Amino acid sequence: MADNPTLTTSDTLKDELRRISVFADLPDDQLTWLAEHMIDRRLEAGEVLARPGDPVRFMTVILEGEIEVRREGDPGPPIFVARAGQVTGALPYSRLTTFAGTSRAVLPMRMLQLHRDLFPEMVQKFPLLAERLVAIMSDRIRETARLDLQREKMAALGKLSAGLAHELNNPAAAAQRASIGLRGALEMVREASLRLGRHSLTQEQRELIAAFEHEATQAKSALADPLAQSDREEAIVAWLEQRQVPEAWKVAAVLADSDVDLPKLEALAAGVGDRSLPDVLKRISSLLTVFQLTAEIETSTRRISDLVRAIKEYSYMDQAPLQEVDVHQGIESTLTILGHWLKRGVTVVRQFDRSLPRVCAYGSELNQVWTNLIDNAIAAMQGEGEINIRTAREGDCVLVEIGDNGPGIPKEIQPRIFEPFFTTKPVGEGTGLGLDTVYRIVTRHHGDIRVESKPGDTRFRVRLPLVQPRTT
Repeated sequence: MADNPTLTTSDTLKDELRRISVFADLPDDQLTWLAEHMIDRRLEAGEVLARPGDPVRFMTVILEGEIEVRREGDPGPPIFVARAGQVTGALPYSRLTTFAGTSRAVLPMRMLQLHRDLFPEMVQKFPLLAERLVAIMSDRIRETARLDLQREKMAALGKLSAGLAHELNNPAAAAQRASIGLRGALEMVREASLRLGRHSLTQEQRELIAAFEHEATQAKSALADPLAQSDREEAIVAWLEQRQVPEAWKVAAVLADSDVDLPKLEALAAGVGDRSLPDVLKRISSLLTVFQLTAEIETSTRRISDLVRAIKEYSYMDQAPLQEVDVHQGIESTLTILGHWLKRGVTVVRQFDRSLPRVCAYGSELNQVWTNLIDNAIAAMQGEGEINIRTAREGDCVLVEIGDNGPGIPKEIQPRIFEPFFTTKPVGEGTGLGLDTVYRIVTRHHGDIRVESKPGDTRFRVRLPLVQPRTT
């Protein structure tokens, strides 16, 4: 380290302290006391002042430069930044005992440090200064909490966005593929219709073809067994090849998917004749392909619409912040938003009391509660297991219980899980604000949240009053 601590009582040092707002109007004797007891230190840019777990022993007054605190392995923004003119580190009455991250000089630094052992004497001698330092501590706590909460929200948003991007991309890509295929299928219908028009078909034959097409386009294969479906397709291929129908394998796949079987084909062949049959079947299979691709586009776009609706419901976009909320709708929207993560191996069991009345609440905040609890359950089960969600009425409250069959929360840490910054996740994977956020949102709604946990059975129970009490 480049710092060489030296004690100084120079008038220059007192002048430098006067340039810091918190010390600016202090009497000369107080500045002299500070100058006599402070250590003058310097750090080069990039040099580390402290690492995670190191004790916080000094109040630090930054005269020059800038310092930032980062969590190890976290590529995001720093959790704290202090610049020239600021007072940081240990402060009177602060319960901060260890550094939460790596404290490193961003620019060449010069700072004055006062050991916390001297705080009792300073507080007794200079009560006004102590009051100012406590105010700085309060502001720092609020700012740190705000930044960490913002980081937690951004991390959650990033995770939800990644899942939503995947969920939206799948149906969008499917719709795009189907639309490309649809162009070719329509061209095939046109060509097949022209060829069919060259045959001298009677009105009765044309009506038979139209009826066959209508029935086939309205039907959907009733065979759930893939082997049975494959057997049907093979039988149709053999039947078509026997009658020298071109590309029999391609035609057979479309017919089998539309619930067409050999008896129906025999009836069609008997009605139109063997000479017309290949062109009749080509037109029918082309038309069926058009309907199948159209259905695929419809399904995909409906899925996209469902996701967009879920996003709007989840965020309560364009709606009043405080309103009557259907907790089931909020939970379902949350499950839709988290669908990508649930599909990996998580089963959701719903035990909903659909007769529950709506609750007066901030809907988007409640959805944060469900998101954090469900996401924690997924993480606890490492993406594989069962989540049970139960709702019920308890007096004037609605109960929402979210449980999982993961390994459980150790009994010794259960009393601490709602504390801010407490986390059991590895460094860089969690800020410890998820359950703290849940607790604060539930408390804001005058509700209650409790946890019961043992291996294989963890349950978070949230109780919310049906009507928010009036505030005066």
